[in-house]
Amino acid sequence: MKDNAISIRIIDPKEIFTIVPFLQKLGNNTVEGPVIKERLQEMIQQNYECLGIFDEEKLIGTCGLWFQTRHYAGRSLEMDHVIIDDAYRGHGVGKMLVEFVSDYAKKKSCNWVELNSYVHNFPSHKFFYNQGFVAKGYHFVKEL
Repeated sequence: MKDNAISIRIIDPKEIFTIVPFLQKLGNNTVEGPVIKERLQEMIQQNYECLGIFDEEKLIGTCGLWFQTRHYAGRSLEMDHVIIDDAYRGHGVGKMLVEFVSDYAKKKSCNWVELNSYVHNFPSHKFFYNQGFVAKGYHFVKEL
């Protein structure tokens, strides 16, 4: 891996389906591709952007970005479905991503970057703590 070959950029909404294999892996293939595609089409209409992490032109990771205003934080950016190809982990790509997202959030006048991480994903917790994130609470869900 050459450091100068790694780039991060917004994925054009017309190319959003390129992230489907990453989302399937992240979700342990519990959601079928056509359903993910339908949901992505809806998401791009709802203050959602998606970053691609590339090694030259090969997509090696993705990170969704949700923009909203929170009563406790003001304008904020929430990172979503962060995943980097296993072969690129431990090489500084995640740190590059967090720096990119932080800079991008500042350019978009955000006061806060937040994310959720599955409770069992301890390597993720350690990584984000090391990047300056702190745990502020729990994310509860109720399936309907």
